Amino acid sequence: MVHILPSKALSKGRRLLALASLGLAIATLAGCASAPPPDGAMNQALAQLQAARDAGAADYAPVDLDYAQGKFRQAQTAMASRKYDEAAVLADESRADSELARAKARLGAARAQNQTKSQENSRMRVEMIDNHANDTVPIPTNVQETESVLPEPTDNTPPPVGGQTQPLNDHQGGQ
Repeated sequence: MVHILPSKALSKGRRLLALASLGLAIATLAGCASAPPPDGAMNQALAQLQAARDAGAADYAPVDLDYAQGKFRQAQTAMASRKYDEAAVLADESRADSELARAKARLGAARAQNQTKSQENSRMRVEMIDNHANDTVPIPTNVQETESVLPEPTDNTPPPVGGQTQPLNDHQGGQ
């Protein structure tokens, strides 16, 4: 027994099948489409890497700088392979690691500068103490460090008339 379908029913079934196939094809193509290249994220990561290097991260935060550089190289590899989603994530991680390296470098540089200033202050204190070690007149306790205290003259004789001066006598055994 052969069933003959009316031509109108056949064309409606074909249209549904064609429509379903078209929808499946569009969904498949949409799933295969990838994100656009993350050029902005890559540029930001590169800029942060350079800022970290300029801040001295190679000296003060080498591990964090290495992490950032490694993530950036991985992002470049992902870009070359057209894995843009992966490249964007790696670029963002590189940027974050670079920011951390830069912050640690700035902190390290500030600590080093502070250490240098402290050492200079200590050296100046020792020098000041050494310079005043042979002073015969003690500095009064109520005198500030910025004031100079001169010893009182021991000889009360007036200077000679006519502007001429006489040599001082050496009382410390210089004769």
